Amino acid sequence: MENLNLLFLTEALLCFMCPCLSKQTPRVSFHKGNPGRHLTHFSSHEVSNTTTLLLSENGDVLYVGARDAVLALDVSHKDVIMLRDKLDWSPSDKDLEQCSMKGKKKADCPNFIRVLQFLNTSHLYACGTFAFSPRCTYINSDTFTMNVKPDEGRGRCPYDPFQRNTAIIVDGELYTGTVADYRGNRPVISRHLSEGRRVDMKLDDTLGWLEDTTFISSSFIPDEEKIFFFFSEVGQEYNFINKFIVSRVSQICLSDVGGQRTLQRRWTTFVKAQLLCQADNELPYNVIQDIDTLPPAEGASADDTLFYGIFTSQWSVNSGRSGVCSFRLRDIKSVFSGNYKVLNRDTLQWSTQVQEKVANPGECGLHNASDNALRFVKENFLADDSVQPAGRNLTMVSTEQYSHLTVQRVKGANNRDYTVLFLLTESGYLHKVVLLQNGAHIIEEVQVFEQPQPVKSLELSKPKGVIYVGTSEGLVRVPVANCSFYWTCAQCVLAQDPFCGWDTVKRACVEASNIQTNLGQDVERGNVEAVCNSVTYTHRARFGPNILPAGQLVSVSLNEVVRLQCPAASQLSEQLWECPNNRLSPDLYLHLGDGSLSFVATPATLGHYLCLSTENGYQQTMAIYHVKQKSSLIAQTPTTYTLRQTHPIPSTQAVARAGLGLQTSVGPKKIEARQRGTEPTLSSMDAHVITTQLKGNFTPWTQEPVQSAQGSCYLKELVVVSVLLVLSLSLSITLLFYFVKQRCRRQTAPQTATPIRDSARRTPMELEAHKMNQFLNKHNGQSLHTEQANGFGCNGVFRGSNGHLPNTPI
Repeated sequence: MENLNLLFLTEALLCFMCPCLSKQTPRVSFHKGNPGRHLTHFSSHEVSNTTTLLLSENGDVLYVGARDAVLALDVSHKDVIMLRDKLDWSPSDKDLEQCSMKGKKKADCPNFIRVLQFLNTSHLYACGTFAFSPRCTYINSDTFTMNVKPDEGRGRCPYDPFQRNTAIIVDGELYTGTVADYRGNRPVISRHLSEGRRVDMKLDDTLGWLEDTTFISSSFIPDEEKIFFFFSEVGQEYNFINKFIVSRVSQICLSDVGGQRTLQRRWTTFVKAQLLCQADNELPYNVIQDIDTLPPAEGASADDTLFYGIFTSQWSVNSGRSGVCSFRLRDIKSVFSGNYKVLNRDTLQWSTQVQEKVANPGECGLHNASDNALRFVKENFLADDSVQPAGRNLTMVSTEQYSHLTVQRVKGANNRDYTVLFLLTESGYLHKVVLLQNGAHIIEEVQVFEQPQPVKSLELSKPKGVIYVGTSEGLVRVPVANCSFYWTCAQCVLAQDPFCGWDTVKRACVEASNIQTNLGQDVERGNVEAVCNSVTYTHRARFGPNILPAGQLVSVSLNEVVRLQCPAASQLSEQLWECPNNRLSPDLYLHLGDGSLSFVATPATLGHYLCLSTENGYQQTMAIYHVKQKSSLIAQTPTTYTLRQTHPIPSTQAVARAGLGLQTSVGPKKIEARQRGTEPTLSSMDAHVITTQLKGNFTPWTQEPVQSAQGSCYLKELVVVSVLLVLSLSLSITLLFYFVKQRCRRQTAPQTATPIRDSARRTPMELEAHKMNQFLNKHNGQSLHTEQANGFGCNGVFRGSNGHLPNTPI
């Protein structure tokens, strides 16, 4: 045991060292209400929790177990689901009052139908929680009425509506896996409705055959005459500090009627083994969530029956991930025929000890064995080996948390069988996955409900080619094929959908059938060139001499930041941009995360731009733009160019449909027209070109001017600089005049210090100086006259008409 604990500790350390798994991306995604994926809904304000589904053999009637009712829905019509009959089955007020007195919530006390099976050709058998007091009843499928007095449902149906259970009817007998007490502490696998010399059976409660069990599913294998149950429980064979959950498969034989003295009315053929869903050097995905049975191919042995299951992990290192594993019936039988663990009743420790086999546990017919043989099988019911997944590897690992699945085998156009899984995520999406030799490929995801649902179920109708999803909001019908969505041969092939193929006569993607032999399809590789005879052209071929592609004319101003949109052909494609007359330098161009191209409009960046979508080695043109300067356009009219020997250019609708989910570019009328065949579809083999304006694909936006690396001259900047220069010169001249004026004032300041009003007060020296000034004025009359005429004095200072400074007394 210590070695086993050390092994798991080592695996945990290795798991932390392993690189994280990359998220598997669905090729196409459809949100709820998207016209590209037609869904049919059924809901009613009087009906809720439509979570237990049962489909009639011909697929025309779907019986639904809901809250306080059983419904019969007419699903024979393609576009509508109609309510044919409704059978009310609700607890009385007294029952609801007793349920509340037990401490249960009022919302959990109604009758939730958890068992709904065909009893025979004329009756159904249904069981419900019935206010935490389970009841069962017979329903006439013709009149849709039930018997007056319901049966006791203990051991047939859970008490709690949130407890999982499983039930199956074989030859009129009900085999169930559920809890048999109010508290949910007694898990039991039992048989009911036995007739004649057969008796009802159940497990021996004293042996601890089941521990804290959560039942998942059950499957009947006719060739083995056995029923296999799948569940998870606490693994008592592992001695850990915390409870270690393991996934199990168990079996019982239909012929088992219990021992004569030992194990009376108890299973003598019950054995169980661990299902191991584990990748190399990682902790196992140990908690089973759902499982479905895939019958063997036509002509193959029953041992090739596969069980596909969803597993999650109880460890945080794998939190949020899901592992999908498949188990072969041959491997399960091999484990059950091997050695078994032995439980020491004194120490309650499990061990493997080689001992002589008195009987073979799990072998049918042990009810006639001796008491010694029955005591041996009573103690040896846990297989020593674990059931390994088919191929010793996981089918797929996803970062999505899956809750339910259903599986189908599909025959492709090449007459090969392909396995298709339909996986329901906790977030409300249905993933369609095809299993290929190089791994799982998610063809598409479809949103079936918006809010997380506590209880869900899937029901596959192979005759009708649809899947029914039951939720607390209502019922959703999803067609398994959506071939009309792919409008070209390339898209039809790249989908790698075994349901679809390209019809070369109709030039459309249609559903594959055994009758059609001319369908183009490549599920394994998705090779477009091999199927559609397409050629991938180089840059020189697309832009040869005098060849300009047609596209949308985009008028921009210089120094404007431009953003060109590029619709994606799928979520797996990559967007590439090409320009015939310029290299897309990272200094000038910015490739954004959504595939668009952003750059500044300069003379060097004007011209043609071509957006290409590359997927699986195939390129196709998604958008073409011709960027021109506004000022150079006299009339903004679409320009048509000639394109020779290049990729077919899809129409406006085709390019719009290529976007992710096609949520904004395609309206319902466009889709209906395409489905009616009124809208032309383009093949990748078309040689002609459709000239069109792709309006709405271009989104210009501006920001602060960005300096171009080419050093170009800008008219706007030149005008602004010139205006600023003129203003600066004017201010400088004004300041210069101001400083000159102040200087002149300072030079003439002494003349105004003492005003001279009376010549008599002058001294003899002053009178002599005054006479000298008058003499000089007579001789300098010409100069004075010039100054007076100009009005300026020294250094350009303005003077009055008398030759003196203004306001200065003479």
